[in-house]
Amino acid sequence: MAKQGEEFSWVGSQEHFVDTPEVLQLGKIVVGRYGGNSSAGQYKNEDGCLVWFNEQQDCELAILLDAHKTAESAELIIQQIEGAEVEIKQVLSMPTNQQAFKKLEEKMISLFQSEDFLLACRNVKGETACLIVARKDQYVWWFSVGDCVLYLFHQELAALGQYQLNQRQFYEWIGEVNTFELAVPCYSSGIRELRTGENRLFLTTDGLIECPNDPYAEPASIYHSFTNPEKGERVVTSMLESIKNHHVRDSTTIITWNIEVSKEATMPSDQ
Repeated sequence: MAKQGEEFSWVGSQEHFVDTPEVLQLGKIVVGRYGGNSSAGQYKNEDGCLVWFNEQQDCELAILLDAHKTAESAELIIQQIEGAEVEIKQVLSMPTNQQAFKKLEEKMISLFQSEDFLLACRNVKGETACLIVARKDQYVWWFSVGDCVLYLFHQELAALGQYQLNQRQFYEWIGEVNTFELAVPCYSSGIRELRTGENRLFLTTDGLIECPNDPYAEPASIYHSFTNPEKGERVVTSMLESIKNHHVRDSTTIITWNIEVSKEATMPSDQ
């Protein structure tokens, strides 16, 4: 749960938010949770999330989880990450360079490949998609297993039709069915430079983008919702109310925040 205003974690088995959208402001980070409509047949929520942020170190870590069958796999991952909090935060406090992000990726892989964790995964019911995102200075790093989505919204990128950072991968999970049990674990990761000016990171589970009548199926529709970077909480509230009104069954969890970058971003040599 929330701690000193800098940490937050939640799993849908704790509180499901079925029929009741909930939007929470954590510093500059907005977390939106909706369990889906009971009238559409929903009765539980198997999403989960974790948020850490440190304004002095100019960094955030966000984890988004979309489990099925039960929320046990999401609970397990949050326990595993929180158990390594000291080591992970030490990496996040390192100077911003390639080595820091490399160490962060190595740490996540080692956590998911540990024998204790693999054994625990074999004993849970169900599995989860897992998206881990870290932002430090003008860079964003992600580690993705499964089909949760990470968008980077910036006017320069939007002008070129670019919104999404990771690609959704189906048939890829952690838990009872586990990519880290394979001879070669399957996941995707990447690092991207943020652009000069206002950047918005937006993480979501698939309830938002697979809602009936597709109000947010296209990334541009999400991007254009954020006309004012200071009104993120209001926009997320509107999104959750919209999918509720469209009778969405699947649960939706959103994590989003705005980053202002003053440094000059990479530009082509002929401009």
